[in-house]
Amino acid sequence: MKCNGIDVVTGEHTQISFDGVIDGVDHLLATPQDRIYIAPGFIDLQVNGFAGVDYNNPATEPDQIAHSIRSMYATGVTRFFPTVITGSPDDMAGALRMLSAAREAIPEGAAMEGFHVEGPYISPDDGPRGAHPERWVRPPSLDEFRRFQDAARGHIRLVTLSPEWKEAPHFIERVVREGVVASIGHTKASGSQIADAVQAGATLSTHIGNGCHATLDRHPNYIWEQLAEDRLNASLIVDGIHLGAAFLKVALRAKGVERSILVTDAVMPAGCNPGRYQLGEVDVELHSDGSVRLLGGTRLAGSALMMDRAIGNVVRLGGVSLLDAITMATRNPARVGRIASRQRGLAVAERADLVRFKYDGDDIRVIETYVGGERVFQASGVGHS
Repeated sequence: MKCNGIDVVTGEHTQISFDGVIDGVDHLLATPQDRIYIAPGFIDLQVNGFAGVDYNNPATEPDQIAHSIRSMYATGVTRFFPTVITGSPDDMAGALRMLSAAREAIPEGAAMEGFHVEGPYISPDDGPRGAHPERWVRPPSLDEFRRFQDAARGHIRLVTLSPEWKEAPHFIERVVREGVVASIGHTKASGSQIADAVQAGATLSTHIGNGCHATLDRHPNYIWEQLAEDRLNASLIVDGIHLGAAFLKVALRAKGVERSILVTDAVMPAGCNPGRYQLGEVDVELHSDGSVRLLGGTRLAGSALMMDRAIGNVVRLGGVSLLDAITMATRNPARVGRIASRQRGLAVAERADLVRFKYDGDDIRVIETYVGGERVFQASGVGHS
């Protein structure tokens, strides 16, 4: 198959030839009649649910998972990490078992590149804990994590935990040795605890600037410590709600585009109408401003963000280029998430995960999405090119 578009890296009109992988990248002399861009498919390392489907509910059916993934394709996402958050051991294992079964049962399962376990080894404190249920927060346990990995059939590729637990450095060393990415998040850890976690192998900060106390010491504090640590990448929720523009710009300057990653942290109301929803045992409300908050309160509980909007938002709010924004949603998460054959962009032998889109300087409109060379989404009224 072949498709054309303006390569976001070179700015040239480019034709991509592909089957399951890209086998040709040719620059064309003819000027395109429309300004449709082409880029690697977007990658999201943190998705708790989407389009009314909750990935933390062990009773979720495979056809519901398939529906949520097809909805995600329309936003340009081609690979993602379904994310299971803090809960009872049985519920977490049940959700991982459900996701691994769905991954094998449905054609859309190929998009579920790996699983992200966010918690339960996080801070029990109000603020850093976020919307995670306090009663299920607990210290890191390798035995329990391996039970989770068994339930997931080996597909857990990312775990978020707080280094404040004395067990954290040993836990990080062991899971990293087993091929799992360790990320710091939902923490009140000291600078020395963060340094120990990095020395043990942690390479990411989960949604930096969120999951923290409302008021912090000027210095030192765990946000500055993570921003200053050059060995840590950082994921960012750029919905205009989780982070202010000033903090976003500071974080991008501290990490540089090369160590910054866009995530949505989407929960099941993403793509749905405002109203009340239940996330596991937690009642939440999707408000008209796009925020998802604990019912009757102000605390954020994930987001309703979509990756195509996150890319437009980071250009507008963060002052980065379209190329930089696309890099933060493609090559960077592929590298940090250790996703094979997705780290070189539009290059021969990379997976044929592609997205074609229009960009008006503000918003992205996805035209077509391909996963492994198969077209999985086409906007209505748009022909193949």
